[in-house]
Amino acid sequence: MDYKAIITSLKNKDFSPVYFLHGEEPYFIDQVVEYAEKNILVKGERSFNQVVLYGKETNFKQVFDQARQFPMMASYRVVILKEAQSMKNLEQLESYFANPAPQTILIVAHKHKSIDKRKKKLWNAIKSNAIVLETKKLYDNQIPAYIISLAKEHKLSIDNKTAFVIAEHLGADLSKIANEIEKLALNVEPNSSISIDHVQEFIGISKDYNVFEFQKALGHKNKTKAYQIIKYYSQNKKAHPIQMNIGSLYGYFQKLFIAKKYEKGDDRTFASKLKVNPFFAGEYKQAARNYSVPQIKNAFKLIHEMDKKSKGVESRRADDLGIYQEFLYKLFT
Repeated sequence: MDYKAIITSLKNKDFSPVYFLHGEEPYFIDQVVEYAEKNILVKGERSFNQVVLYGKETNFKQVFDQARQFPMMASYRVVILKEAQSMKNLEQLESYFANPAPQTILIVAHKHKSIDKRKKKLWNAIKSNAIVLETKKLYDNQIPAYIISLAKEHKLSIDNKTAFVIAEHLGADLSKIANEIEKLALNVEPNSSISIDHVQEFIGISKDYNVFEFQKALGHKNKTKAYQIIKYYSQNKKAHPIQMNIGSLYGYFQKLFIAKKYEKGDDRTFASKLKVNPFFAGEYKQAARNYSVPQIKNAFKLIHEMDKKSKGVESRRADDLGIYQEFLYKLFT
């Protein structure tokens, strides 16, 4: 089950005695735990019937004892084990997972990594008696589509370019993305479209000096625009840390390197090979025509130099603007 399906089942009071939530992406796990913590029991029932434990400071006996207790003046007892990945003897709960108490809803949040499925006895007990959610990190190229779907849940629409700009600025932190989309939902009329102007006003991402515009300037070899953007970056280091931009540059030229091989293909195939939205295919094809393979390989070398200089290695001058300027000068020469 995905996290939305689990939350729907909780809303419908279709409870399982155990929910085992594990995997690399903590956001989806947090969503289930937060809903369960606030909604399975009504406020008056929680004092006696809901307990939250933390893996680092909990042993299996405490979990076992809490889960085996009977509820007081409520239909269920809710036991939430957070940070289960830090619990030293989690596998000793196998006997409980194999025979869970019907009067208890045990929710185990095992974040940042999946449980070791090679521990067959434990894993089989979980699979047999629990609702299991295993979360995966979204790839960078999946983030814009996720932003579009999240906006849709808030009865808003958002175009591919704007979603890309938000994704590049916020990275793969789904919690942060959700917070920013919620902020937009509070400030934009329902059933309307989120524009880049909204993003600038409510999230603080410049519509003229963002990663998308920088990549576009590089792809078109627009020196004037590229120099304007790096000046803005160097004056706004907190919003545009150089290390994040170096990573973005590397990813961009990596896509251009792949684009050289497929630039004559149709847009959908081309976009699939680059792992980008077909909306951006034309932009990458244009950039690929403007750079030869040796120039792209040189870009990788220059980005590597940037990275070292930004960390103060082999450089007397480590200010951001100087590092950006040297990169652009050598790239465009």
